[in-house]
Amino acid sequence: MRWSDSFIPTLRDAPGDATAVSHQLLVRAGFIRQLHSGHYSLLPLGLRVHNKVADVVRAEMDAIGAQEFLLPAMHPADLWHRSGRWNVMGSEMFRLRDRNDADVVLGMTHEEVFAALAAEMSSYRELPQTWYQIQTKFRDEPRPRSGLLRVREFMMKDSYSFDMDEAGLDVSFEAHREAYEKIFKRLDLDAMAVQASSGAMGGDASVEFMVESPAGEDDVARCAGCGYRANIERARASVPPIDDPSSGDAPERFATPGVRTIDALASFEGGAPADRQLKTMVMVLDDQLTLVVLRGDHQLNLQKLADFSGATDVRPATESETVAQLGASPGSLGAVGVEGLPICIDEALRGRRSMTTGANEDDWHLRHVDVERDIIDPQWADLREVTAGEACIVCGKPLEIVRCIEAGHIFKLGRKYCEAMGVSVLDADGIAQTPIMGSYGIGIGRAMAAVAETHYDERGLCWPVGVAPFEAVITVLDPADEDQSAAGERLERELAALGVDCLYDDRPLRPGVKLADAELVGVPYRLTVGARSLAEGNVELTERSTRETRLLTVAEAAAVTAGEIDAHRR
Repeated sequence: MRWSDSFIPTLRDAPGDATAVSHQLLVRAGFIRQLHSGHYSLLPLGLRVHNKVADVVRAEMDAIGAQEFLLPAMHPADLWHRSGRWNVMGSEMFRLRDRNDADVVLGMTHEEVFAALAAEMSSYRELPQTWYQIQTKFRDEPRPRSGLLRVREFMMKDSYSFDMDEAGLDVSFEAHREAYEKIFKRLDLDAMAVQASSGAMGGDASVEFMVESPAGEDDVARCAGCGYRANIERARASVPPIDDPSSGDAPERFATPGVRTIDALASFEGGAPADRQLKTMVMVLDDQLTLVVLRGDHQLNLQKLADFSGATDVRPATESETVAQLGASPGSLGAVGVEGLPICIDEALRGRRSMTTGANEDDWHLRHVDVERDIIDPQWADLREVTAGEACIVCGKPLEIVRCIEAGHIFKLGRKYCEAMGVSVLDADGIAQTPIMGSYGIGIGRAMAAVAETHYDERGLCWPVGVAPFEAVITVLDPADEDQSAAGERLERELAALGVDCLYDDRPLRPGVKLADAELVGVPYRLTVGARSLAEGNVELTERSTRETRLLTVAEAAAVTAGEIDAHRR
C-alpha cells in the first residue's frame, strides 16, 4: 500500500482530554477519532490492528473447538426479564422501544441469547458445546475515558460453554484459560490471571486477566513470594492478632462531645486508637437498611459487600435515613444492642474485645465492647479492602497493590441462564437435566489499547509484529530521485512476494517528517532508502522497538527483513 494513497492523519499534539498514553498515541498516529463521548471511529490503520487482534482471538477459539456465531445486537426485553438482569444491569443498559411499543435493549453481553439458542438441544449426546462470536456490545458508561479502554460501544469476543456437569465445566473453563494465555502471549501482553468478583454476571468463580498499567482502572493485590493474585474486590490478607484486654461484664457509656470521626475519637481523652474502634456504616442494600461494621482503620470494599449480600443496588444511607432508624448522626453510630436490622461484621473483628463504638446517641460512645457478646445475631463476611504491605493470606509475605487493565474475564456461570431459558437435555438414563454454563470475554478494542499502552516510547507506538498495521514500511527519502524510487519499488515487490504486509512511503515530504511518522505509527521494521546509502548499494533496516539500524544490500534487504518478521510471527 502506498502512503500517498492512504488516509493516515497524523497529528503533532494529542487532544487535551487524552490522559492515557494509548489514547494520546492512537489519536496522534491516525488510528482512531472520537465521534462523541465513548464512541470511536476506527480509521484504516486502527481497523487493521483491530482485525489482527480479532484474528488472533478467533484462531485460539477455533483451536479449542469453539464454533463461531453472529447474534443480533438488539434483544427483546423479555429475555432479560427472564434471566432477572433487566433490573440488575440498571442504567448501564441502553433501552429503547420500537414502533410497536415493545421494549428492546442493545446487548451488553449475550448469555441470555446464547442460552435461548441452547434450548434447541435435547440430548446429552449434543454436549459439550462451545460457542462464540465477535460482535458489537453497548454499555452506557457514566464516565467514558481513556480512549478505547472505557467506551460505550465496542467489539467483544464472547464465548459460552455448555456442559452436563461441573466436571465438564471445569474442562471448558481450563480450555479457555489456556486459550487466553496463548492469546495474550501472541499479543505480547504480560497478562496475569487473578481471582475476581463475578459481579452482575453471577456464578461461583471467575478469573480476570490483568495487564499492569497506570492507565488501568482495577487494583490487584499480588504476592511475590507465592504468586497469590486477586482483584482488590476479592483479595484477602492476614490481619496481625491484637491482644485485647478484658472487656468487663458490659459496655460502658461515656460522653464524647463533638466527636464525629475515627481520628477525633483516637485523639480524644479516654478514647481509643483506630484499631480498637468499631466503624459502623449504614448501607442500603436493595432498599434494605443494613449495618456494616469494620475496624476503625479498615475500609469497606463495596463489591465485597455486594457479592456477600447478593444485592444489586448498594449505597450509603442518607443522614435522614440514618437518624430516622438509629436516632443519631453518622459519627455516633454503633451496632451494640440493635435489633431488627441486618448486621454484617468484617471477619477481622472476630474475637475482638474491649472495643469502642458509637452509642447511637450524638456525643456519646461505648467502651469495653465485646463484639461477639454485645452485637446481636451478626453475619460475618470478608468486607474490608486489602492494603499494600499486609501479609499474604497464603504465605505471609507482604502484598503489593498494582494498577491494571482488565484484558479478559472468564466465569463459571452455573445453571442460572439455562434454567431461565428452559434449557433441558435428557441424560443417559433418560432423565431431564439442566446444562451448566461458562462465559468468557475479551474486548478486542481494549486489547488493542492495552497493547498500545504497553508498547511505546517517546517517539510513538511500537507495535508487536503480530498485530501491527503493517509489518514493514519502506521510507524513500526522495521519491523524485529515480534510483531511490526504483530501489523502493523493488523492495516493495520482493517483500510482497515474501508475504510481508508492507507500507510504501512515497510522499514528497521532508525526510525528517517521514521518519517521524514511521516511528509515531509504530511499524515494527523500516527500510530507509536514501541517496548516501544507495550510492554504495545499501539501504538501512531499522527495528522500531530497539531503534537498532544496520546496512543491507538492496539485493538482500527484502529476504533479511522477511526473515526477521517471520521469526517474530512464530
